[in-house]
Amino acid sequence: MSADAKLRDAIVATGASLFNRGLTHGSTGNISVRLDDGGWLMTPTGSSLGTLDPKRLSRLDAQGHLIAGDAATKEAFLHTTMYAHRPRAGAVVHLHSTHSVAVSCIHGIDHGDCLPPITAYYVMRVGTLPIVPYFPPGDAALAEAVGKLAGKHHAVLLANHGPVVAGTNLAAATDAIEELEETAKLFLMLRTETLRPLTHDQTAELRKRFPS
Repeated sequence: MSADAKLRDAIVATGASLFNRGLTHGSTGNISVRLDDGGWLMTPTGSSLGTLDPKRLSRLDAQGHLIAGDAATKEAFLHTTMYAHRPRAGAVVHLHSTHSVAVSCIHGIDHGDCLPPITAYYVMRVGTLPIVPYFPPGDAALAEAVGKLAGKHHAVLLANHGPVVAGTNLAAATDAIEELEETAKLFLMLRTETLRPLTHDQTAELRKRFPS
């Protein structure tokens, strides 16, 4: 099997896994992988991550022009912006996962870092999570807003929308966005309890050992 076919199958399998476990729904969410020539494979616009066809994935060149497959997601600019500011990123995953979206809608949440360091794996895989101000889906101004944060953060949360996470490869990006969603779920479960997150020294040690 060619490297291209393996990547396509990996995107399809990842999409199905996310969809079947309720981390995305309907035709929401999108996935991309950076190719060796600087272009990308992306999920097409209007597609369900649960029923992707590997042959119809969008193939974009390094300038973002469609060269094969169906038209790319209308949120392709979220992906290309993350790649532009994170040259080591090999994949980007964007979801409308329920608990993460819920956190993004809370009034008074810290927009600089909206989830506390509840677990070590959240610190290791996500780090700090800023919220990007709200823009309508597909609004090109969202790219500029994401770009202001992407250089320092490989994960951002779009207000009233959902998370966008970059990783060194597809598995890393998927692991991180799943960890983000589980931490958002824990955070919402614990909102009526006295929270005991990791201390500053504990999180600093984790970030030293596992830089994002």
